[in-house]
Amino acid sequence: MIDFTSTLKISLRSLKINKMRSVLTSLGIIIGVSAVIIMLSIGEGAKQRISKDIESTGSNILMISSGTSTSSGVRGGAGTKPTITMKDSQAIQKYCDSVSISTAILREVKQVVYSNQNWSTTIYGIEPAYLKVQLWEINSGRSFSNDDLKNNTKVTLIGETVSQNLFGDMDPVNKTIRIGGVPFKVIGLLKSKGENGMGQDQDDTVFVPLTTAQRNLFGSEFPGTVKQIIVQAKDAENLAIAQNEVTEILRERHNIGKNKEDDFTVRNFTQMLETVKKASQTMSILLGAIASVSLLVGGIGIMNIMLVSVTERTREIGIRMAIGAKGMDIRIQFLIEALVLSLAGGIIGILAGIIIAQLIGIFSSMNIVISTSPILISFGFSGIVGVVFGYYPAFKASKLNPIDALRYE
Repeated sequence: MIDFTSTLKISLRSLKINKMRSVLTSLGIIIGVSAVIIMLSIGEGAKQRISKDIESTGSNILMISSGTSTSSGVRGGAGTKPTITMKDSQAIQKYCDSVSISTAILREVKQVVYSNQNWSTTIYGIEPAYLKVQLWEINSGRSFSNDDLKNNTKVTLIGETVSQNLFGDMDPVNKTIRIGGVPFKVIGLLKSKGENGMGQDQDDTVFVPLTTAQRNLFGSEFPGTVKQIIVQAKDAENLAIAQNEVTEILRERHNIGKNKEDDFTVRNFTQMLETVKKASQTMSILLGAIASVSLLVGGIGIMNIMLVSVTERTREIGIRMAIGAKGMDIRIQFLIEALVLSLAGGIIGILAGIIIAQLIGIFSSMNIVISTSPILISFGFSGIVGVVFGYYPAFKASKLNPIDALRYE
């Protein structure tokens, strides 16, 4: 019968005698486990950030942009040719049964000034419905009203980042700022949304009524045109129907023939984000697979060192066999040594991976999420690696002839 207690003691004593070799043998496992945890933490963080984007952007969203322009044979991107208008948005709202809200927006980067402070940010000309679609909430003050839109009132809502840079700790409500030299009264402070999945600060934002933006801020050679139209379908099931209805109405309004290209672009924002989310998940798995190669390399390192150890300890093995140890005892001893090396490397690798992942999160803009699954998977895999790659050296040691082993120099 195998005495596991004495075999374990012998194994641990052998590892203790060769401390430096044991540490170097475990190094590959340490690197592999920490790499798996770091990579999967980065991937999980990216996935969760994209999920947050979907929640903060609203659901069942279609984004309509102007068409492309062509100049001197060079084709521009979507939005380079102004073709969509406020009236298009109103027609979508009126005639599309599957649409809940249709709202137009303009945007442009401008300098915002208060007293001796100034800040360059994106100014959005919006309708009140835009705040509802994009799930914006008011932290203090009030929101826009339909009267503000009708009367081209010079009022504004500002994000947390803009408020901090212009007003510091002061309450911005009822203060007057200048946008592109035009005075606007701050009527509300928006609740913070933080960064989106692309690392953009959503709070670095200023909203003004759309009509005020058109007449007082954004000069245009094409009056009535807008940058985008945001459409919210009544529910997820109606999203594809809404996309078809919107396309048909805009083609009809823009007098686009049957075989002609659209002069606008309709994007399903929810599908876009879901596609990015799936791509992020695939990338996370790929990163984890690449990092797992380090574990395999570490396992090969364990096997090589254990083979060297068998050769160096041939005489010791012969003595053990001569005093009664069986082949199974020798095999278990070397397997335990390999398993201890890999599991010790796994534990150190877990600690190193968690620390490095947290440091990456602190010193970069990456969203890092350390979950239990990668830790358990990498630790379990390190144990399997120890057994698999330690078996051959253990088997080789157990098959040595006691007489030949005792004669070995």
